[in-house]
Amino acid sequence: MTEFYDKYSAALYGVILRIVRREEEAEDVLQEAMVKIWHSFPSYDASKGRLFTWVLNVSRNLAIDKIRSRQYRVSSHSQPLDDSPAERQPAVDSFRPEHIGLQELTRRLNPEQRQIVDLLYFEGYTQSEVADELNMPLGTVKTRARAAIKVLSTLIR
Repeated sequence: MTEFYDKYSAALYGVILRIVRREEEAEDVLQEAMVKIWHSFPSYDASKGRLFTWVLNVSRNLAIDKIRSRQYRVSSHSQPLDDSPAERQPAVDSFRPEHIGLQELTRRLNPEQRQIVDLLYFEGYTQSEVADELNMPLGTVKTRARAAIKVLSTLIR
């Protein structure tokens, strides 16, 4: 597990931090993710995708669950934005999407697909929230997201 943590923690922390936007929360979610990965590893199926993709989805889903929780929403209202460490600091230097090729791959998507992928996977939006944000039908968001995933999966192979 130590080797696994050393290899993946920086990338996972960066994705989590982009979603929760607070260092303390990101550290907590990363710890939860590592425990969940440890306990859920027997359910990982290599035929369905790469290990990194699986652990990224586990971590991302935990981060989204965190920001949707009542406790998180209440605590975020009690802290002014100008006091938020995430507002003053850029994303951690240790997370570089270019190391695993994410930026190059998403650049190959058409602009509509790329915008949806950014909102869904890097900003933590739900498909309904993306539809509201972009003022488009939910079905269009789902279709473009599905098409983007297909393009990305062929590029990865």
